[in-house]
Amino acid sequence: QVQLVESGEGLVQAGGSLRLSCEYSGNIFSIYAMGWYRQTPGKQSELVADITTGGGRKNYADSVKSRFTITKDFAKKTVYLQMNGLKPEDKAVYYCAARSVVAVEYDCWGQGTQVTVSS
Repeated sequence: QVQLVESGEGLVQAGGSLRLSCEYSGNIFSIYAMGWYRQTPGKQSELVADITTGGGRKNYADSVKSRFTITKDFAKKTVYLQMNGLKPEDKAVYYCAARSVVAVEYDCWGQGTQVTVSS
């Protein structure tokens, strides 16, 4: 089992920046990739960015490319999502997720953290 705890919730003005953190623990060697999803009411959840734990391959949604950066720190067992140039449409609950080596989808989730962007 893997446990994920997000932090970094905040309210920022449009154009501002925010960094989300996700600390992971438990059976960390079972993790193949980690990512950030976001959810807004009435919309399907969106995979914003993810990163493989081995090769560090990164993937971004088109809506956040060049603005968001996902990174990982093995020593701190933490994955970060640096969000720059925030837009009102980035407002959402952001969830950290982990995908195990035996899974084809993300199968472990954090509790979610709210990001609000004012115009």
